[in-house]
Amino acid sequence: MKDKDLLLDNNSQTLEELTDQAYKIIESLENEKDLENSVESYHKLLKLNNIIEKKFHKNLRNINDETKNKIQKIINKKWEKN
Repeated sequence: MKDKDLLLDNNSQTLEELTDQAYKIIESLENEKDLENSVESYHKLLKLNNIIEKKFHKNLRNINDETKNKIQKIINKKWEKN
């Protein structure tokens, strides 16, 4: 499955839910004795990490935009009073 497909599948999940999935994969990797069986899980974990990172950056941009808008509103109100 491609990274874009995984992103679409996980788009409705929160960062917390995605992080929980990553922790579960890490636990299974730690308990796995056969390295051959862990390769697929490791690749899934890497893709999930990329998805989490992209979602985090998207949320960060949204927070920055909201903050800039709020600051601009405050500045505009201050100028209107003067």
